[in-house]
Amino acid sequence: MKTVKESLLNRRSIRRYERRALDPEQMLFIYDAIRNTPTSYNGQQFSVIALTDPERKAELSEIVQQKQVKTCALFLIFCVDFHKLHLAAELIGEEQPCFQDTIDGYTVGVIDASLAMGNALIAAESMGLGTCCIGYTRTSAPEAIAEFLALPKGVAVVCGLAIGYPNEMPDMKPKLPRDLVIFGDRYRHDIEVMKEELKAYDEEVRQYNRHRSGGTTDNDWIRHILEYHYIASKYKLEEYLKDQDIKIKR
Repeated sequence: MKTVKESLLNRRSIRRYERRALDPEQMLFIYDAIRNTPTSYNGQQFSVIALTDPERKAELSEIVQQKQVKTCALFLIFCVDFHKLHLAAELIGEEQPCFQDTIDGYTVGVIDASLAMGNALIAAESMGLGTCCIGYTRTSAPEAIAEFLALPKGVAVVCGLAIGYPNEMPDMKPKLPRDLVIFGDRYRHDIEVMKEELKAYDEEVRQYNRHRSGGTTDNDWIRHILEYHYIASKYKLEEYLKDQDIKIKR
């Protein structure tokens, strides 16, 4: 087992996996780590769908257009889930409040699901497994994925996580420096200094992409992430969420 420090600080996204199944004990450890996730008011407003069947993974890979969904040993889909609470309310003859229709309610579900994914990721990494978070599970074809997973009303995908034995070990991707991530006491307002630090980081990412192993590009960080945001701003997730009976109004 890796130490917590090794698991957290040496993590990298793995997109190529050995065709090798996980042991039952490994899967149970990951599942128990998920179950022990801290959640808002212990509401546990999330669920996880685990795919191990090669045919199911291959079919989902075609929908998501991410090959690691097919080749990983275990693919986990983390979802906001208010359906179980609806069933629980029915048990005691109460009506479920429309919490899921508020910005805070949906955010609570996303946070719960994201914390669960973090627990799963660290549990897998601690055992020497590789992981890769896949947001396209949420955005590429949400209606088709909801049908594929048979999601009931009140449930919506947040993110996917590929887990398996690594068949690559890519270079560590540079992250923003500590001073651009963690601020003391209040948000930073030394704008010109921040711009210079962002410029230096942008160049660091460009140099990394030019010299990294396993395929090089000339991508920087600023334009690359802005282009992604431009594309992502056109996703029509509001309609998908309405179809799943999550109608955010306020």
